[in-house]
Amino acid sequence: MKASLKKLRKSEREMTTPLFLLRCVQLGISIRDLDLLTIGIVNDMYVESGNDSYSGWKKVRLADQHDMDVF
Repeated sequence: MKASLKKLRKSEREMTTPLFLLRCVQLGISIRDLDLLTIGIVNDMYVESGNDSYSGWKKVRLADQHDMDVF
């Protein structure tokens, strides 16, 4: 039987203990803090930290009276 050798993307890497601890260090999470967090929360925090550097977000502005009149 031939095993397929699919190259894993960054988001498809197997979660290992060293990888998890590396992410914790990158986020500044201490071992003591891990008592209060789940693996899922740490992963979500890691993903969101990557989104912080994304500069393509549109600037949000509040609508004024003219915008409401046009609407």
